[in-house]
Amino acid sequence: MRRVLPIVFILLPLLCFTCSASAETFTCLACHSAMKGKIRTEAGALINVNVDGERYAGSVHGGFDCLTCHKQFSSNPHEPAKAGNIPKNVAAIASKIAHKAKIDPVALAACAECHEDAYKSVQESIHGKNVFDKKQSDGALCTDCHGSPHYITPKNTATSLVNKKNIVKTCGECHENEAIAKKYDFGTHILDRYYESFHGKKYIIGHPNAPTCVNCHNAHDIKKWDDPKSPVAWDNRTQTCGKCHKGATKKFVTAITHKPLGKDDPIPYWFEKALIVLLLSVFAFIFGHVILEAISEIRDKVLKKGKEEHHE
Repeated sequence: MRRVLPIVFILLPLLCFTCSASAETFTCLACHSAMKGKIRTEAGALINVNVDGERYAGSVHGGFDCLTCHKQFSSNPHEPAKAGNIPKNVAAIASKIAHKAKIDPVALAACAECHEDAYKSVQESIHGKNVFDKKQSDGALCTDCHGSPHYITPKNTATSLVNKKNIVKTCGECHENEAIAKKYDFGTHILDRYYESFHGKKYIIGHPNAPTCVNCHNAHDIKKWDDPKSPVAWDNRTQTCGKCHKGATKKFVTAITHKPLGKDDPIPYWFEKALIVLLLSVFAFIFGHVILEAISEIRDKVLKKGKEEHHE
């Protein structure tokens, strides 16, 4: 009994904390797991009010109390939290991203509490600067890449939007958007050019070492290509490419681009055309050779048969 009591005193507070968090989450899901459709807020934003309880429980945030992120509410559903409940650093970030996160800027800013380093990297990236400095609502933040915080799964799972099998499509949601491409002048068909490349072809067939967007551009601290700190800046490309291609030179890295091949890039453009002509010529030669061989075989049999009949 004496040995059991200390264990009880240690586990009891942990049990109470777990039960408290579960009860809070249960209170929210009691309504939100049953509600369907969308509602419009006073600010005019549409909110999907349904939260799938099973998917939430299986996500990386499944063990969290809802108020861990939704700090502007209290334990009484949708009653505003008391002043001072929202940490100053979260409130400061929320005020800077309110133009983007019209539904719940505090919840989106709360990512910085657990993912401080990643959040700082995003703020310094070209995506973050679009949101924080240029006040653009189409700049990418956490949920644009990772999806709904209620359903985020580890990146090594098939359902993760940043899983290697899904990351190219995830990046393409913005980079293949014609309106965004025109606005920021980075061109369209970026994914098409990637899929046409040797890297893309390896990726399509599922090669485990095929490089994706994040292997060259990084994940959170993405810089514009002409930024000296960018891994794909001209002075850094040999080092970036050299991670896979040992001894990569300046001439080697100039051939790697997302731009559509055209007459402005004569060497790769005409080289590709020459390879196509060469490939078609090889197939034409093989096909022609087989046809001629078949004709020769038929001719020999016909002539041989004619000679035998004449001899008889």
